[in-house]
Amino acid sequence: MQAIQKNAATWENLGILTLEIVRCPNCGSLAERYYLSTQHKLQCDHCDYLMTTCAQTGRVIEAYAPGLNIARLILSSPNT
Repeated sequence: MQAIQKNAATWENLGILTLEIVRCPNCGSLAERYYLSTQHKLQCDHCDYLMTTCAQTGRVIEAYAPGLNIARLILSSPNT
């Protein structure tokens, strides 16, 4: 319980209001969506996808969506 309270305090210091686990629109892996007071950030550690938008207007502030490595996709395919 103390670890959760400590993380919540850290999130508050960083301005994070909510953390949501969602699917990455780039690769489909689990990603993290942070709702900050001034912006929303979606990031995926698996494919390095990043999308930061303004919390008020929804306009894109920063975006990075690398291409998918086709060799990795073929090797990880369940049909191979």
